[in-house]
Amino acid sequence: MTSELPSISRRRWRKPAIALVALAVAGGAYTVLRPQPAPAAATASAAPAKPVVYELAATDVAAVAARPLAVQLPLSGSLAPVSQATVKSKVSGVVEESALREGMAVTAGQVLARIDQADLRARMTQQQALLDEAQARLAMAQKNEANSRALLAQKYISQTAYDTNANAVDLARAAVKAASAQVELARIALADSTIRAPMSGIVSKRHVQAGEKVAPDMPVYTIVSLAELTLEAQVPTSDIPRIKPGQEVSFRVDGFAGRAFAGKVARINPTTEAGSRAMLVYISVPNDDGALRGGMFAKGSIVTERTAALPQVPVTALREESGRQLVYKVAGGKVVAQPVTLGLRNEDEGLAAVTEGLAQGEHVIVSKLDGVKPGASVRLPAPGALAQDAKPAIKQPQG
Repeated sequence: MTSELPSISRRRWRKPAIALVALAVAGGAYTVLRPQPAPAAATASAAPAKPVVYELAATDVAAVAARPLAVQLPLSGSLAPVSQATVKSKVSGVVEESALREGMAVTAGQVLARIDQADLRARMTQQQALLDEAQARLAMAQKNEANSRALLAQKYISQTAYDTNANAVDLARAAVKAASAQVELARIALADSTIRAPMSGIVSKRHVQAGEKVAPDMPVYTIVSLAELTLEAQVPTSDIPRIKPGQEVSFRVDGFAGRAFAGKVARINPTTEAGSRAMLVYISVPNDDGALRGGMFAKGSIVTERTAALPQVPVTALREESGRQLVYKVAGGKVVAQPVTLGLRNEDEGLAAVTEGLAQGEHVIVSKLDGVKPGASVRLPAPGALAQDAKPAIKQPQG
């Protein structure tokens, strides 16, 4: 009896142990084989991506403005007065008065100098006396001719005698004319002893002083008129075909840094300057306020071509694709490839006129930006910050 109890106890323990092992195996298999939940990252990627918007800098975009565009040719030269005169003495004598000095303004007809008139008045008196003598002789010859005519009518004298008296009248009349001419010359010489300004202007040079003796054709004063000046500029012969009379000229001179002066092409010299391949172009410059002076050096430009008011874009905004010119403009927050037809170009200012394709107020991209292509979303800078002359720059895209 006692020997069978341990055998029964082992059998009872073995059955629950086997059951526990089977449950454990089954639980492990379920854990391995059951469906796993999807990762959080995979779930997030299934959501739609937010579009990238490029924020443009002020130097990346330019506003299209409509205004005239001009092509200019640079030039430089010196200013010279159009009117200047060297006043010379017409008579000889001693200068009594020459009070005007360099830099003083004069008006037309103003007395510049006076020459001693004593000799001239004496000569005038002498010539007047000779005229009176010639007139007396003429009167006597005319009386003799009248008497001869009466005697000839009565046959008291011959025709030859009468002709002699008539000829004496002609000679006396000629003597009167000659004496009258000498009187007029003496009167002119007396008037020329007072030297007057032939035009209004400024005294540039006083050549004589009071007390000096002058001779005919000797310089007394030089007067310059500053009402109008001429800018004489040398232009290469290759550029002469672009220049026409009437074209506008703008220039500046030293000493007037903040002021621009204007003129117009008046004429072109037909021959080149000696020792150079350049021609002189003469530009008429009004100088109503007298600010400019002869001999000043000027630098400026001639407007050789000018357009009407057309939309203008920076040259840096132009692109060439498939043989056509176009620009990238911003419309509705998107980049659009816009074909354009170009007119006049000014390479110096970096601008081009657009005859078709753009309107005033539109915005174009002036920088070559990676990633900004037609169809891309962009954001313009704040109003008032746009620049015509831009340099490439771009900020990081924002989500």
